[in-house]
Amino acid sequence: MQQKHNVTVPGLGITFSTGTYAGLANGAVNVCVGETNVFVTACIAQSTKPGQDFFPLTVDYREKYAAAGRFPGGFFKREGRPSEKEILTSRLCDRPCRPLFPEGLLNEVQIIGQLMSADQINDSDISMVNGASAALAISDIPWGGPIGCVRVALIDGQFLANPTIEQMYSSSLDLIYVGTKKDMLMIEGSADQLPEEEFIKALEFGHQAIQPVIAAIEELQKLAGKTKSAFPLVGATPAARAIIERVVPTERIVAAIFGKEKAARSAGVKALKEEAKAALVAELGADKFTDVDLNVVFEDLQYKAYRKNVLEKGVRADGRGQRDLRPLNASVGVLPRVHGSATFQRGDTQNIALTTLGPTKDAQELDGLTGGAKSKSFILHYNFPPFSVGETGRFGAPGRREVGHGALAERSLVPVLPPEDAFPYSIRVVSEIMSSNGSTSMASICGGCLSLMDAGVPITAPVAGISCGLMTQSDANGGIEKWVTITDILGEEDHFGDMDFKLAGTTKGITGFQLDLKISGLPFEIAKIAIMQARDARIEILKVMLASLPAPRADLSKYAPRIQTIQIDPEKIGLLIGPGGKTIRRITETTGAQIDIAEDDSGKVFIYSNNGDAMARAIAEVDGLCGGGSGGGGTPIEVGKLYNGRVTGIKEFGCFVECTPGKEGLCHISELADFRVRRTEDVVKMGEMIWVKCVGIDERSGKVRLSRKAAMKEMEAQKPGQPADAAPDAPAAPAN
Repeated sequence: MQQKHNVTVPGLGITFSTGTYAGLANGAVNVCVGETNVFVTACIAQSTKPGQDFFPLTVDYREKYAAAGRFPGGFFKREGRPSEKEILTSRLCDRPCRPLFPEGLLNEVQIIGQLMSADQINDSDISMVNGASAALAISDIPWGGPIGCVRVALIDGQFLANPTIEQMYSSSLDLIYVGTKKDMLMIEGSADQLPEEEFIKALEFGHQAIQPVIAAIEELQKLAGKTKSAFPLVGATPAARAIIERVVPTERIVAAIFGKEKAARSAGVKALKEEAKAALVAELGADKFTDVDLNVVFEDLQYKAYRKNVLEKGVRADGRGQRDLRPLNASVGVLPRVHGSATFQRGDTQNIALTTLGPTKDAQELDGLTGGAKSKSFILHYNFPPFSVGETGRFGAPGRREVGHGALAERSLVPVLPPEDAFPYSIRVVSEIMSSNGSTSMASICGGCLSLMDAGVPITAPVAGISCGLMTQSDANGGIEKWVTITDILGEEDHFGDMDFKLAGTTKGITGFQLDLKISGLPFEIAKIAIMQARDARIEILKVMLASLPAPRADLSKYAPRIQTIQIDPEKIGLLIGPGGKTIRRITETTGAQIDIAEDDSGKVFIYSNNGDAMARAIAEVDGLCGGGSGGGGTPIEVGKLYNGRVTGIKEFGCFVECTPGKEGLCHISELADFRVRRTEDVVKMGEMIWVKCVGIDERSGKVRLSRKAAMKEMEAQKPGQPADAAPDAPAAPAN
């Protein structure tokens, strides 16, 4: 029986507990903030798979519907594939935990977090990261933590640690900060054009805020921590390493990759690898080494080569200096028919971005359990097909990486979008990566921004993004002895470098950011330089973007739906909707326009159409039914008048006819013609326009009695011309 231990973080209301559940896991921790409870476990496999040469860390966060007292939707009534929120939280936890595992540890590690209780006040993502840190820290799994995580908000000029979901609505900053006692480890989030100087202050605030969290986890580790186990660290055999390094010294790797195009670099390294393999076969024999030997040593050789010239000479693989951008190109309106389109290219990295505008009803509904927004009207989807890197592979539903990159680009553009009351459209941007060699998410921001401008979306300022990298040289104690920050990193510089610091923003400040490290921490001195370096590059990129399109187009694409906003009396919203949505559905079907009603009960009605006649008919219908918000509720039917109405229902005893918008009456089967009618359908059809006369209204029920027979008789009496007084008094329902 395990002993239960509790530790509380003062000031943040976080409680860590262990010893109650999952006693067979290597580490298991409950994290409570308010009544939001996340249970996190960490386990490690006791062996590795033959031939494995990578570290298989998997992080999975799942939300249980029971946590919020709800049933899952769908036929099976159980949780299914992970939502976008669950995927993003899993990635958020994975990235800071990964660099702290020992190099050469290849045993699979699995971290699982489950939302067990949700109070709709406190979000669960921060708890997931802190729970993973605590579970790994108290386990016997070798790991270099603990780490701490907080969310930082900026409300009324003041920084706040771990705000509630409601408080975040008032914040101009959403910063998730993860770090060790000493250094920054991972950041992610968005801001409303926050100046770089203020952003740095927010990072410093976040670093101080995590210290009590780390101290609490260390206390829990003392109370319940297990002795760390020793697992074999996988590497090349000394004999194999000696042969490879003799045949292919670092200088040959440098010669193969520096000053060449991507394809030539890849071909050069492949040729050297084949040469090294042939030497291993000749000197050791085919059964005395494995591909793990070859792959591990070549990773080391390339790691040294990519930083050798940068650190010693300031020259990178493609010949650029540390702050140089690759050649830039941007153009808009590249595709016909679409509402907005653009291409953006930076070196080999290229994307096509497409913007689509739609009614507010097309907004994406969110099914999160921890509270917050229930829908979003701006969506950015990122697609990374295998041909973008010249390879074959799976081509189907987006993976975690695609979801994460799309979310980063999306939140970087949200701060410059017009408010929904000024531009009541749902907006979708799709970034199709055509070619990839580093920072495709930042290219998605640039291309996505241009496609929004091409579509005529009145953004407040253009946004660009760029990634900064880092090359370091360690001293004897494992600290950073020498370092260089580099702008606009290549794919190889990302893989073999130490940092991928993505920063997006306008000329005024930062709108989106994400930091990933391969080292165990980033000193603030380096972070500050990278932030300002990224700002300089962003300004240069914006110049190229604005050369292709200086400002958002004044008019929407002719293929995009136009919008007209009508204000009606809020009390008449139900009248416009009709029973079961019947009335609003009839108007949209008969006019071809889309109609949305503001969810805030303000009485605003949005009418969308790219057809002028359809727009006019829909406006007339709504205005006639609701009186434009000033009264009425639709023109009443009057006894004795003729109406050219639409057949809205057919029954055995007659048909219902809509005489004015939202007002209908019954034409009994005996009143359909001046002869005996056996079946209603023999005379009228559903949706047909017919002339009827109001012959009575029941005083009690208000039911309207109509007669087609009387209308035909009256119109026949007025021949040979059209009825002189009927037309002005017979407002017609719109035709198809």
